[in-house]
Amino acid sequence: MSESTQVRPVATTSGAKELAAEAASELRFRTGADGYDAAVVLGSGWTEAADSLGIPNIDIDMSDLPGFAPPSAAGHSSKVRSLWVGAKRVVVFLGRTHLYETHDPMRVAHAVRTAVSAGASTVVLTGAAGSLRADFAVGQPILVRDHINLTARSPLAGPDFVDLSGAYSRRLRGITRDIDGSLAEGVYASLLGPQLQTPAELAMLRSAGADLVGRSIALETIAAVEMGAEVLGMAMVSNDAMGAVFEPFDSAKALAVVQQRALRLGDLLHAILVRT
Repeated sequence: MSESTQVRPVATTSGAKELAAEAASELRFRTGADGYDAAVVLGSGWTEAADSLGIPNIDIDMSDLPGFAPPSAAGHSSKVRSLWVGAKRVVVFLGRTHLYETHDPMRVAHAVRTAVSAGASTVVLTGAAGSLRADFAVGQPILVRDHINLTARSPLAGPDFVDLSGAYSRRLRGITRDIDGSLAEGVYASLLGPQLQTPAELAMLRSAGADLVGRSIALETIAAVEMGAEVLGMAMVSNDAMGAVFEPFDSAKALAVVQQRALRLGDLLHAILVRT
């Protein structure tokens, strides 16, 4: 890894934006794009959604861009793809990094900041999540209406007071429901991980109003909103979180649930981006 692409610590929001601007410049150079209209971050098991999302232009590796570290979690790729969705230029991150991979919040939000710095005004964040509701079935995609950030971390540092009352775009959710009226909405609880929750913790989350539980999305959303982008969040239910009280969690099975539906999810994202 060259000096220009070494992962260096960032302590402030302004510093994170400066590093993202460097990465955005390199992204545009390596992909030959003048800029991007939208960005998609693919979560656990969603990688193959990129194959049906749009017409690919070029793939590069995250390590070729300043400030990026490749994901280490299962179901994530280190590839960044530049593609066309209709007339829109879209950058797709085929994986993400998490706090539990020993990354700080600035690093977790770096892909989103890079995309917005490269021009993306729409950010689509996807992931896998455990369901806390009996009416959310395994294999069902859920629109994120709101989140509860229980990581005790933030991608902002300093007097950056960001209004999150409309963090997940009502407009984008409306477009998505017009395309697929069967989609339900829910509140996503973001936890640090990598451990799963105890029965008492799950009960607490349900009483707090959470419908889904996962280990991503929230910090990226905060960074995207702070930079002025519209956010659409979508989580695939990979497992019944409450059911884990009675049956041990099977990570491979949960990942397979998402992978088996990835191409169809890519079709859905394509239809959404065409209309944004």
